[in-house]
Amino acid sequence: MVLLFCACKPSLSQESEVKSINACLDSLNAHASNTNFDAYFELYTKDAIFIGTDATERWEMDAFKKFAKPYFDKGKAWSFEAIERKVQLAEDGKMAYFDELLDTQMKICRGSGVLKKVGGEWKIKQYVLSMTIPNALSSTVIESKEAIEDSLINRLKKEKK
Repeated sequence: MVLLFCACKPSLSQESEVKSINACLDSLNAHASNTNFDAYFELYTKDAIFIGTDATERWEMDAFKKFAKPYFDKGKAWSFEAIERKVQLAEDGKMAYFDELLDTQMKICRGSGVLKKVGGEWKIKQYVLSMTIPNALSSTVIESKEAIEDSLINRLKKEKK
């Protein structure tokens, strides 16, 4: 029975990797809050994707940098603090997946994504930011975005054909 328990316990190297991943994600939030543009974007892979809260926001890194630069230059990027985070390492130890709840200016948001080990360092390959909607407010939120998103849905369906 003791062997089974030990086999299920995360190894020290796994714990170390998770600590490194947490440090990477915490640094990402700190660099945005401190408007440190270069340090913020160094934490992403070159081919990373950032998916924002708006349905039209799927940014490749060059486009995301262009979008974000004016905010960083004004000294007002965004300020996110992780209040809960789960990290899972892939079996090969070269990729990791996370989801987190964030305290933001938009209230609670969810961040999720994929990290890749590059040259011994964890880099963000994909980051997805989502606003959370309390279930009790779903109908109100759906109604308020209906006209905008119905138009987008129709356009995207036409483009798909």
